[in-house]
Amino acid sequence: MNKSLQKLPCVILCGGKSSRMGEDKALLPFDKYNTLVQYQVERLKPYFKSVQLSSKTNKFDFPCDIIYDAEEISSPMIALKTILNALKDEKVFIMTVDTPFVSLGTMDKLYASSKNFDITVAQTLRTHNLCGVFSKSILANVVEMVDDDFHKIGALLKNVNTSYVKFDDENEFLNLNTQNEYKLAMELI
Repeated sequence: MNKSLQKLPCVILCGGKSSRMGEDKALLPFDKYNTLVQYQVERLKPYFKSVQLSSKTNKFDFPCDIIYDAEEISSPMIALKTILNALKDEKVFIMTVDTPFVSLGTMDKLYASSKNFDITVAQTLRTHNLCGVFSKSILANVVEMVDDDFHKIGALLKNVNTSYVKFDDENEFLNLNTQNEYKLAMELI
């Protein structure tokens, strides 16, 4: 892997409701860390320009940089609006806290494929809408969708210049949405 990711900030989304998990999945123990979010931050920070968390509150028990989402509604689109407004960089790598197996090689490939696109996301059998490189150029589209109370990231991808980068390993994109998926992840690490 080359050092290209060091040009890019990374933001980990951790403001979801975790309703299917029954508790805040960002705060679940993972590997040798107290929380899944700390695991993600520690594994990524040596490789990115910066690693920040998108959250409504500081619920974390370790030092971290947070982009606070002040709007009442919880939605990835609101988080995206807040992130793109907060960062000065032209591009940002965005991922969810509950995908701990996405490799640095995959992230590097997504960034390398993002040059001429507004958004570049991973795709296996399904599209991983919140795993990829997002450009500040989409901010007006995001603001318009939020103003229209339309919060579908998939619709945003269809309305801008999006690249879908194919990957074969479905397990790499395992989302920890339920207790069973969390247990499976604990066996895989």
